[in-house]
Amino acid sequence: MPPDSQACLLKLAPHLVARSRRGIVGTSRYAQRLRDQIRAAAADPEARPVLISGEPGLEKDNIAALIHFGSPARRQLMVRVDGATLRADGGTLFGSASSDGEGSLLDCLQEGALLIDKLDQVSAVLQQQLLELASTGRWRSPGADGSWRQFHGRVFFTAECSLPRFDAACRLIRVPPLRVRRQDLGDWLRYLVRQRARKLGWSPFPDVSDTVVKRLQSYDFPNNLRELDELVYRALQQVRRQGTERTMRAAGGPRLLPDDVFWTPSRGLRLRFDLWRWKPRLRELMRSPRLWNGLLFGVVSWLFVLVNLWLWLGPQDRGQSGALNLFWAWWWPLILLGYPLVGRLWCSFCPFMVWGEIVQRLAGRLGWQPRPWPRGDTDRWAAPALAAGFAAILFWEELWNLEDTAWLSSCLLLLITAGAVVGSLVYEKRFWCRYLCPVGGMNGLFAKLSVLELRAQVGTCSGSCSTYACFKGGPADGEGLATAGCPLGTHPAHLSDNRNCVLCLTCAQACPHRSVQLRLRPPAADLQRDMDPPAGELGLILVLAGGVCLHHWQRLLGWWSLAPDALQSGPLLPRCAFGALALALPSLLFLLGGLLLPAPRQRLLTYALLPLLWAVLLARHLPVGMAEAGRLLPVSAAGLPPAWPAAPLLPLAQWSADPHVVGFCQTGAMLVGAFGSAVLLLRLLQPGLRGRLLGGGLVLTLAVAGRWLVVG
Repeated sequence: MPPDSQACLLKLAPHLVARSRRGIVGTSRYAQRLRDQIRAAAADPEARPVLISGEPGLEKDNIAALIHFGSPARRQLMVRVDGATLRADGGTLFGSASSDGEGSLLDCLQEGALLIDKLDQVSAVLQQQLLELASTGRWRSPGADGSWRQFHGRVFFTAECSLPRFDAACRLIRVPPLRVRRQDLGDWLRYLVRQRARKLGWSPFPDVSDTVVKRLQSYDFPNNLRELDELVYRALQQVRRQGTERTMRAAGGPRLLPDDVFWTPSRGLRLRFDLWRWKPRLRELMRSPRLWNGLLFGVVSWLFVLVNLWLWLGPQDRGQSGALNLFWAWWWPLILLGYPLVGRLWCSFCPFMVWGEIVQRLAGRLGWQPRPWPRGDTDRWAAPALAAGFAAILFWEELWNLEDTAWLSSCLLLLITAGAVVGSLVYEKRFWCRYLCPVGGMNGLFAKLSVLELRAQVGTCSGSCSTYACFKGGPADGEGLATAGCPLGTHPAHLSDNRNCVLCLTCAQACPHRSVQLRLRPPAADLQRDMDPPAGELGLILVLAGGVCLHHWQRLLGWWSLAPDALQSGPLLPRCAFGALALALPSLLFLLGGLLLPAPRQRLLTYALLPLLWAVLLARHLPVGMAEAGRLLPVSAAGLPPAWPAAPLLPLAQWSADPHVVGFCQTGAMLVGAFGSAVLLLRLLQPGLRGRLLGGGLVLTLAVAGRWLVVG
């Protein structure tokens, strides 16, 4: 230290680095490699300059502090200077020409460590002087007469871009962004929560659910650790604002942070049209609880009872049963036609869950309390179970001829209703609908193709709301109505796709800030390269494709000499064997495709084929719908006595499409599906010219094969 040590300390004080803020968190190979590089740089006997590069928000200055305070020179001072604030002539570091460096920052620092932060923002002239300092340790004050002096300390640089001139003079450490080391995100999140919770006086520290970690892993964090730290800060402040701290004070703080307090900006949304801003009165009409409650509990619930009685007590053959006509000729084609328009809307007034809610409310009046909505990654086991359940239904449907047996069709409806009732008794809200209902899983899958979406504005929710009544439920607040909360336990601002939104508008009823929007968008907008669907959803796609193969098994496997005459009659073992083989054909092709494509691209390719699968399913059900749906009245009256007054007129009240018209509509549906899959394939896989040709050929081949299979 020079003679005027007090003046030097005052000069260094604004720039001093007292200690490192934190270590390197995480167990990934990136974190381990970074720790090894820090240890190696700290132990460098030559104390060479270090250049730490990486994206914004990666705490590169903290890495420099880790190296210095882990080195033998740890007792020496370390100063940090922002490169963006340095004068172009270097006077901030090197002093003035008149002083010839006496009392400059470097002269005061002597053998300490100098950190130049944001080297890429330093002027080109000063960069040359810093390069000289890093290469030889020499420096001089501005001006032609300044004498050369020697710096005996160590130099650190940080930069956000490549600086090739410094590469040869420095030891390089490149810090990977947070999106590359997603495996470390959970460790970083919990670490930052502990750090922030300690300042709030919470003990023991709250935990974060795996569901939150998985959701945040799908976000890229452009500002890396800085953005993650800010996200944790906002989350804990919202926990305090919600009153969680007060209610849990006796236990020393909240044990588990709610999932809903972690907000990330939505990806850039283009080509969205807000229907309610266009027609405000439409919003008020659709929010009416009287409309929804009257439809659900006044119409749907009792209509479901009547249909099941009709199936049990009425004629059993589809040619005479109006109930079977409704089930197979009306419901299946209409729900498939509705997916691209209204997504999963059917689930909002599904009779299975209506009776589940009725039983849940009755049990609540008797004192029964279902468990709270489960936290954690339930999809991990529920999605495969859902796919297996749908496969069992398709198998049962074909082998036991449900399409032509009324009481068996009723058994299927009652079995799914029983699952909804049991699920409603075990867990609150619609746990069954979200995770385990086979029909709900199919609806959620094809809802990704819909042109309609219900979303909330993240900025409004994170900045204005502290009740979260949109999915938790609660009393009326301002223009927000009293509700029980989202039946699927999802915040509308956290939705990454339409899979978990049934368009019941509960969130729109409860929201006092008009944050929820009903918007039109491009078809299949949910299918993106960075999407993170549950693993079992891929299995559901294969099961649905297998259902088409199972229904048309004779075209695929009928040539085999061991094949039975029919799946509905004969020895059970051959029927089960060939039915299972037909159902598994798409899965076998998928496994073979895994030998040619890496798993991520194969998954994206499968989702790109989703519009084509929808078209095949629609083409498979169109013949029944177009040939039989218009005969509902005469079929329903087939069992009436001839003396009934209106009986002679009923045969006139029917309509049936010509087979050529049916075939034309089937072909049209296949063309629409093939076009949609071709566009999605280009968007999701972004192939080169060769890949485009191969992908287009694959889509065309599958479309032709699908038409041959379902049209003939």
